Amino acid sequence: MKVNLVEAQPKEIDDFVLHGGRLRKLNFLEARMMASVLQDLAPMEAYVDASDVNEARYGATIREFLPENLRGMKIFSEHHADRTFPVVSAASIIAKVKRDGRVEELRKEYGDFGSGYMTDPKTMHFLRTWRRTHAQYPPIVRMSWKTIKELEAELGQSRLGT
Repeated sequence: MKVNLVEAQPKEIDDFVLHGGRLRKLNFLEARMMASVLQDLAPMEAYVDASDVNEARYGATIREFLPENLRGMKIFSEHHADRTFPVVSAASIIAKVKRDGRVEELRKEYGDFGSGYMTDPKTMHFLRTWRRTHAQYPPIVRMSWKTIKELEAELGQSRLGT
């Protein structure tokens, strides 16, 4: 069995979202990355978890990013595909184990930043504290994240009031 993992870096996501022209949505970046995985694996058919609200459109978007010789590949694109297709379940587990390992590496370097979600008070505290003590956010932070724009506005206001 062959496995291919692709990891998007924050800067790559920012460049795509901020400067990607009409393709400024994460769905397109994910589809492009999925196409690169499929190009490497070259299966006859692929099962993917649709990140677009329109399952068929997501499959078609992946196909657009494939080289011409692979565009005939059958792509099954469904929401919650990990519940339906064991191969997607396995891929999801592999990706989560890889992600969790990477998060642990980042915690060793940057400290405990919480879950990384804006609803996590620990994450928000980490970001506020880091930004108050450094000129920039750490490179693990996506600058295209709406939460960063909101934090910058909040921190700018607090600087004006001091």
